[in-house]
Amino acid sequence: MRKLELHWQILIAILLAGIAGYLVNRSIAAGVDDPSLFGVSLIAAFDYVGSLFLNALKMIIVPLIFSSIVIGVAGIGSGGNLGALGGRTLLFYLATTLAATCLGLLLINLVGPGYVDGVPAGAMLALDTSGADIAAIAEGRGPGDVAKVFHSMVPPNIVQAAADGQMLGIIFFAILFGYFMTRLAHELAEPLFKFWDGVFHVMMRMTEWIMKFAPIGVFGLVAKVVAEAGFGAVRPLFVFALTVILALLLHILVIMPLFLRFVGKVHPYKMFPAMAPAMLTAFSTASSSATLPVTMKRVEENVGVSNKISSFVLPLGATVNMNGTALYECAAAMFLAQAYGLDLTVGVQFSIVFIALMTSVGVAGVPSASLVAIAIILGAIGLPVEAIGVLLVFDRVLDMARTAVNIFGDACCAVIVARLDGEKTNIAID
Repeated sequence: MRKLELHWQILIAILLAGIAGYLVNRSIAAGVDDPSLFGVSLIAAFDYVGSLFLNALKMIIVPLIFSSIVIGVAGIGSGGNLGALGGRTLLFYLATTLAATCLGLLLINLVGPGYVDGVPAGAMLALDTSGADIAAIAEGRGPGDVAKVFHSMVPPNIVQAAADGQMLGIIFFAILFGYFMTRLAHELAEPLFKFWDGVFHVMMRMTEWIMKFAPIGVFGLVAKVVAEAGFGAVRPLFVFALTVILALLLHILVIMPLFLRFVGKVHPYKMFPAMAPAMLTAFSTASSSATLPVTMKRVEENVGVSNKISSFVLPLGATVNMNGTALYECAAAMFLAQAYGLDLTVGVQFSIVFIALMTSVGVAGVPSASLVAIAIILGAIGLPVEAIGVLLVFDRVLDMARTAVNIFGDACCAVIVARLDGEKTNIAID
């Protein structure tokens, strides 16, 4: 018997959670203070199941992020890849990911999906928004936040930073560690690389195993929200999902064509029919890595980029270039901050953009990587990780959409790097 795909399992879990949560919510409305089954509170049971899943995700954050960044930086910095080709590729990836992240930040600020009729939607989403907690989070926020961001990047004790979940320090240390690995003699660097590569693959396997329990965890998280808040929670979430989709569309229909036209000197909108099969594959699988063979084939055959360029740029992009993922991470963190009623300063928003950039690289190859990355951002700005639960209602659809944006960004980079390297390509203007 064919096994049901994970995304279908998650969608079914969301549907069942909606039904279960609604029944509990109706029971509360009818006068039952704490609906229970066999003496066990149903809301407490939902919370227990959901928190187990979130704890499992939090458990893997530090080793996963550290090993993936070390391997990524060491891999990029070895074999002469930091020459002209590598430099152009990394510069383009950084520029487009930064543009996507800032676009997501701008639209969330303009639309304000975390507010309903001018009031923070935290209560509607069943988030714990007690005045004392919010005051504690917001205390001390001001112009000095930018300096604090850079200060937290250099922790005095890296082990303590890992224990406290200070991910900016972990990310910075991992970048330095990976870079200086490449400066060692080969006989010293090789065993280190193999060790961290092994750790990374172990963490990938652990993540895949944890994600097998995602339907159960999602059921608990979503059922708890619906049980406590009813279906009123759907309104701000729906507005948030539409805002993210609008931002993703603006990125691939406006920002990326501008890069293609003025940097790559190619016909931008000819890229869409050329890359349509790869984008559809990415949308259906929600995996940049699984789409890589299709992406390479279309870039080489339909667009005319050489294998020399595509074989370097595209695999690297499947690992480090996550325009859509970074946009979503930033938007999700800002949405939850709005829902909690936080008036984030420019400095705090800067830190969100920075962490979104780093984590979109660090966990790019992991299924549902945004869950881990958003947990890191929430921890950095002082919000509870449990708030992720409210995002899961529309996460699957948004995951598919942002993956399609990710691979389109990879393809655009390959074309631009090829043009800067003197290649003609099939869609060149001249």
